[in-house]
Amino acid sequence: MDFLRWLTDAFNSTIALPGGQTLLVREVAGNVFGLASALGGMRRKVWAWPVGIIGNVLLLTVFLASIVNPHSSAPALLGQAGRQIMFITVSIYGWIRWKHAKDEEGTAVVPRWASWPTRFALIGTMIVGTAALTPLFTALGSYDPVWADAWTFVGSLLATYGMAKGWTEFWLIWVAVDIVGVPLLFKAGYYATGFMYVFYGCFTIAGFIVWARADRRAKPAVETLHPDPTVR
Repeated sequence: MDFLRWLTDAFNSTIALPGGQTLLVREVAGNVFGLASALGGMRRKVWAWPVGIIGNVLLLTVFLASIVNPHSSAPALLGQAGRQIMFITVSIYGWIRWKHAKDEEGTAVVPRWASWPTRFALIGTMIVGTAALTPLFTALGSYDPVWADAWTFVGSLLATYGMAKGWTEFWLIWVAVDIVGVPLLFKAGYYATGFMYVFYGCFTIAGFIVWARADRRAKPAVETLHPDPTVR
């Protein structure tokens, strides 16, 4: 019981920053788990999914702070909170899919480029989804600019799904999410997550290069097994 009480107090504690700002310890912890998951994803390790889920649960409590705790001064970012729930759901799918692929083929996933129809569908879903969710988030009282919150939610959904499918383009979707999400997080005072997303922005470019190279290495083997170019 003493350990649990200590753990609860530790995760509810804050870190003082210059200018009177503070960081919530569990916000930092959630992003550390998220970074570990991203590193695992770049290396195509199955453990990336459960590690990411732990981070999602921690960040969910952070972004709902003003709802869970009426005395909290932190604004509720419903899109950010909702996407943690979405992450958990899609991550379970990705976890099962990668584990099954590893059991069958020996590797979690082989990176591949999405088809052009799929790319157009992703772009269209990003735009339409943002437009559709913006009024909903506005009605629910999400933080302004609401469209940015909706954009990060939809983009995160598509990027996580793309990772589960093994599409190399999912890294570029993360870049689009970070470009909008970083300013939103700083404006709302979520500095730990904002700084982490700045790092993610650089990391996603590296991840994109790694997956693109892996796709090129895998292509000759696929062509050897399937000489017909229409197979892939």
